[in-house]
Amino acid sequence: MASVKAEAIIAPQSGSSVTGTATFVGENGKVTLTLNIAGAVPGERAVHIHEMGDCSMDGMGAMGHWNPDMQDHGKWGVGEFHLGDIGNITIGSDGKGTLTMSTDLWSIGDGSGWFHVVGRALMVHAEADDFVTQPTGNAGARVGCGVITKVP
Repeated sequence: MASVKAEAIIAPQSGSSVTGTATFVGENGKVTLTLNIAGAVPGERAVHIHEMGDCSMDGMGAMGHWNPDMQDHGKWGVGEFHLGDIGNITIGSDGKGTLTMSTDLWSIGDGSGWFHVVGRALMVHAEADDFVTQPTGNAGARVGCGVITKVP
C-alpha cells in the first residue's frame, strides 16, 4: 500500500520569526510526523495540533488543542492527553529544531474523521509545555502556525 502524505508550512505568528515545515506520512497503520523549525528562540517550545485549520488572528483562529476523546491535557502516552499534545521541540542556539514522532492514533484522510490530522493546524508556542496546566500546558503565545493539508 502506498504512503499517504500531508504537510503544514509553518508561518510566523505574534510578531515572531518562526518558520518551518511539518510533514506527516501515513504508512502501515501509523503516521510519522517530522517537524523542522527555524527562527525560534532557543530552548524547549511546545508543539500542538489545534482543532481548526485557521492560523488567522495570530493563530487564535485554530481554537484549542485537538481533543476528540475529551481527555485532560497531559504528556503524550502518559495517562490522559489530547491527540494534539505532541510535546516539546528543542530549539538550538541557531534557532533551529527537529522533532520526529510516530503514532497509530492519527490518520491522514479527508479531514472529516475524528482522528484525521488533515484540516487542523500545527502550532508552535513561545514556551515549553509543562504537561500539567489545564487546558494548554502553560505553553504561552502562538508563535508559529501552519494548516495541515493533504499532498499528492
